[in-house]
Amino acid sequence: MTTAAIPTIVGAGVDRLDGPAKVTGAAAYSSDVDYPDLAHAALVRSTIAAGRISRIDAGAAKAAPGVVAVITHENAPTLERGPTTLMGPPPPAPLQEDRILHHGQYVAVVVAETPWEAAAAARLVEVAYDAADAVLDIDDSRGELQANPWRADVQRGDLHAGLASAEITHEATYTTAENTNNPLGLFATVAAWDGDTVTVHDATQWTANVQAFVAAAFGIPPAAVRVHAQYLGGAFGAGLLVWPHVVLTALAARSVGRPVKLVLTRPQMFTGIGHRPNTVQTLKLGARRDGELVAIDHESTVSAAMEDESIQRVTGTTSNAYACPNVTTRDRRRRLNIPPTGWMRAPSEAPGNFALESAIDELSYELGMDPLELRLRNYAEVQPQSGLPWSSKALRECYAVGAERFGWSLRNAEVASMRDGHWQVGYGMAGVSYGWWQVRCEARANMSRDGTAFVRSAANDIGTGTRTVMQQLSAELLGLELDQVRFDLGDSDMPWSPAAGGSGLTTSLGTAVEAACRALVERFLGAVADDADSPLQGCTFDDVAVARGRIHRREDPDAGEAYTDILARHGLDEVAADGESNPPEPDGMARSGPFAAKFVEVRVDAELGIVRVARIVSVVDGGRILNEKLARSQIIGGTVGGIGQALFEETVTDGTGRIANATLADYLVPVNADVPAMDVVFVGGPDPLTGIGTKGVGEIGLPGIAAAIANAVCHATGRRIRSLPITIDQHL
Repeated sequence: MTTAAIPTIVGAGVDRLDGPAKVTGAAAYSSDVDYPDLAHAALVRSTIAAGRISRIDAGAAKAAPGVVAVITHENAPTLERGPTTLMGPPPPAPLQEDRILHHGQYVAVVVAETPWEAAAAARLVEVAYDAADAVLDIDDSRGELQANPWRADVQRGDLHAGLASAEITHEATYTTAENTNNPLGLFATVAAWDGDTVTVHDATQWTANVQAFVAAAFGIPPAAVRVHAQYLGGAFGAGLLVWPHVVLTALAARSVGRPVKLVLTRPQMFTGIGHRPNTVQTLKLGARRDGELVAIDHESTVSAAMEDESIQRVTGTTSNAYACPNVTTRDRRRRLNIPPTGWMRAPSEAPGNFALESAIDELSYELGMDPLELRLRNYAEVQPQSGLPWSSKALRECYAVGAERFGWSLRNAEVASMRDGHWQVGYGMAGVSYGWWQVRCEARANMSRDGTAFVRSAANDIGTGTRTVMQQLSAELLGLELDQVRFDLGDSDMPWSPAAGGSGLTTSLGTAVEAACRALVERFLGAVADDADSPLQGCTFDDVAVARGRIHRREDPDAGEAYTDILARHGLDEVAADGESNPPEPDGMARSGPFAAKFVEVRVDAELGIVRVARIVSVVDGGRILNEKLARSQIIGGTVGGIGQALFEETVTDGTGRIANATLADYLVPVNADVPAMDVVFVGGPDPLTGIGTKGVGEIGLPGIAAAIANAVCHATGRRIRSLPITIDQHL
């Protein structure tokens, strides 16, 4: 029996199993957690962007009604910085010194009987500063500029020779704005100590990371920390790190000897849990007149906080996007007095793709060539950097299917030539090559005498449907009905799991679930190996298949028996098995992430400059799709994020370092009226590197949308816009 041989592992779509609990209010988020004698915390934030605290007076706050404690850098204990993880170094521990590195930095935490008393008292804390000149602009030379900070720059071939041989060259600079993740649910943490052990309920995408960070901060073993994150009200990457408010909640709870809850406000969500940094990117392209690329040079500068170590490889996918012999990519970061950056859905890929795919589109006009034809002319049949064949790649099919469904052939090549009344009509498209990501993961599976299975891992479902998909997968692998399996997650006491991020959890976790279910079947086969009464006596795993709650011989479906019969006959209440997955050996292949093609129609009001997205076609190669309904939902959600990046989202900082639009009333995101009809199609097949064949679709929906919109706007109006977001004033 092999996993890849089970065709029903691919489903047309099962409704999310956690949907009823969410829509009826039964799902308990971290902000819903309650304890007897629960106290509440509120944060005090810096009102300058650079300098030092010269004086802090908490007297009035301590005397306020209901206040239990006020903690500042003057009375906080020493806290250690958390460990470096797969996501890089963590943020510094809070309240450890008087330095101010950004506007909104936490300078105190107030604990009171109610959240309203805590918030009122926080406003009474008086803080005086010795302010310094803040460095806020990415072009400000006072900010330290670090070249190749992640030691990942790429050089292939001879760039200068390639550019010298080019018959057509294109060079332009592209900029993207800061974006803020803004999940609907406010991040909240609840901490409750019991002696030297602590239970933490958190809005996180990675329970194991919170466990390790809190243990390191307080100098206790990881086993003394238990983290729960059953539900999360969105995150889009903001929950991948352990932010200072989490540690402050645990510190407050330990200080007052009571459970403490802290819920961030919306303005605090703008400064306290990361954001997508702004970028300045320069692209140089060289090509022959037939469209063959001979040189690509991509340089990016990204903003970073003063002690920010988040990895932002904006040029990361450029070197493998097209078959070009001479490629150089360079990433730089500028240190500024801004809040720490973090990861926001397709964190580096989204801005990097906008610049690259805009430049490719511009080159197509200079060559007088169809933008789609130019991409196909430079299609990378093998991985360009290594020369190895892709483990799987259906991008060519993405282009073909997308063009057909969109009606690309109806596009008039002349710019500003298509109209519908007073609307200028434009067609644009973009290709997307996304990175591969899989890491170690563990899972455990149990089968009980009542014939039900319980499978679990410490993974997190951030609203993507991980619970549902893993329950489907477990049921298929064990030959059970969906309601005979329970899949659980979000508890650090369960087997270790990586973060729900990087478009890699489905593959990492799914492969671990596959291993656990295989091991469970093998445990049953081991139990009957010498059982003369069993038709499965002497069978190996490859000899059998599973269906309808039974294990049977592959060549004879009638020769088998039910799990329940084996358990009963051997006097067992249950059988359990563990499984672990690890990144596969590529075996002469280049590991392939997902690929996609995006096609967009826009309408631009000729007099007012208003841009409306009329329709979008997204064709995605995501490997094997385990639940098409939920996968399509992921692409739609990512597409809406791409519309936001293209037309609406911009975090605005004033001259003092204060974020000026830190509310959902002022920070624009797409609403229903901004979201057009969407056509989502999946092509390609299972990726052979893993038994379950998946590649991940959590982020591929977002990159490519901004470039396709900008390219469509240029086709509609003749105006090339190289700065995001695209606003009305850029058309007038």
